[in-house]
Amino acid sequence: MVRHVLSLVSGRIAVAVLTLIVLLAVLGPSLAPQDPLATSDHTLAAASGAHWLGTDYLGRDVLSRLLDGSRVSVLGSLEVTLMALVVGAIPGILSVYLGRVFEWVTLRLADTLVALPFLLFAVAVIALLGNGITQAMFVTGALVSPLFYRVARAATLAVARSPYVEAALISGASIGWIVRRHVWGKVLPPIAVALAQTIGVGFIIVSSLTFLGIGVQPPAPTWGGLLASDLAYLGYQPWAPLAPALLIMVTVWAGNLLADAIRDVSGEAGRAFVNDRKARANRPGTSDPVPTGGA
Repeated sequence: MVRHVLSLVSGRIAVAVLTLIVLLAVLGPSLAPQDPLATSDHTLAAASGAHWLGTDYLGRDVLSRLLDGSRVSVLGSLEVTLMALVVGAIPGILSVYLGRVFEWVTLRLADTLVALPFLLFAVAVIALLGNGITQAMFVTGALVSPLFYRVARAATLAVARSPYVEAALISGASIGWIVRRHVWGKVLPPIAVALAQTIGVGFIIVSSLTFLGIGVQPPAPTWGGLLASDLAYLGYQPWAPLAPALLIMVTVWAGNLLADAIRDVSGEAGRAFVNDRKARANRPGTSDPVPTGGA
């Protein structure tokens, strides 16, 4: 699948952008030209050689804060995505095989999580567990998990009714063996699409919570926190929100683009894509034209 995704222009662009964002998260704090928490007398300064993106209302270097805050945004998005994957996909697969009671309970729980407003529920849970990025992301990941639950369950149901799976059950194969041997390969492509989409959703969630000061408290830099602080000084620096907003938008766009590329090369569309590529590869070149009926 990875090779087929990278064969698409959209797939290569998405992977390149997301790789760049990950590198910012890993290397950003060390690449920051100044201390992101250091204040100065040069408040709300315009872009210059010393401050490429200017300074904020406390004289802190905006570029350094963007680079340092990338780690929190990326880690928070990954925590949301992984939490949603574990909490949603595993019960979704097992709900097909563990009986009607487990199926009914997990379906009702998924419906309940969908009905809960994630922001209000996250605020309530954080008030009980303490304000921290890990608590906030685990809570919101659980609220996003119904997406993975429904995708995994639908894909598993399609495979569970196939003759070879029923034959394996009759022959005494265990559920774990069936899932590893037959189900997982069929469930993986739609889960991969949901995973790529959730990366973008995770960035929106992290930015929304940090914009409100939930999860990470100032003065620690985050992309959402930079947006919140910049909005109060638009009269002095109307361009200030562009940099963090652009980073968030590009990351979300790359996640959705990757999801589209995975969907294009998986399932029936993926098989058609592979067959078309093979047909083009086996097609004779222009120097050796295909004989026509009138030849």
